[in-house]
Amino acid sequence: MRTILGIVALLAMTSIAAAADYFGPSPFGGYSWIGPYVGAEAGYQWGPVSNSPTTPSGVAGGIEGGYNWQHGNFVYGAEADLDISSAQATVAPFQFSSPWFGTARGRGGLAVGNVLIFGTAGLSFGDLRADSAGLTESHASVGWVAGGGVEVGFNQRWSAKAEWLYLDMMNQRYTLTGANNGLAANLIRFGVNYRF
Repeated sequence: MRTILGIVALLAMTSIAAAADYFGPSPFGGYSWIGPYVGAEAGYQWGPVSNSPTTPSGVAGGIEGGYNWQHGNFVYGAEADLDISSAQATVAPFQFSSPWFGTARGRGGLAVGNVLIFGTAGLSFGDLRADSAGLTESHASVGWVAGGGVEVGFNQRWSAKAEWLYLDMMNQRYTLTGANNGLAANLIRFGVNYRF
């Protein structure tokens, strides 16, 4: 009976230790980036409108989600996000704003323990709005996005990141401005992710 209790106690302690290793901080290289995650991010957006002297800028933030795979120190996966933005600028007689945008990207990088240094590229999409004399014209557009950043894991569930993205959205013909206008924007943002 003592032998059985001893084995049960040993198994219980091993399970608790394994759970602590999985869910606790792992600053010495045992960190895993594998799996799905969701999160929120916020930052600052700025950049010019083509064929216009305006440069909309403002705060942007939203939600994101993705999935990571890992082979050794190499981490790769896919990530998508959707953001709202206060970016706007006025040069008489036009005001341009970028009320929302999103991206769908591939992501890959090098993990050093609980620190991931990554690059990212893919598809961008969003809305560019022109206002003048009480009239409004808005067009959704697609384009490309690229950038990079760093993400730090606090434990196997939570991580925080800082990244820079460059979004270049295709020109659309605006009747209101009489020109082809599109948005090229820089985005610096910080986020927090939760992995399942």
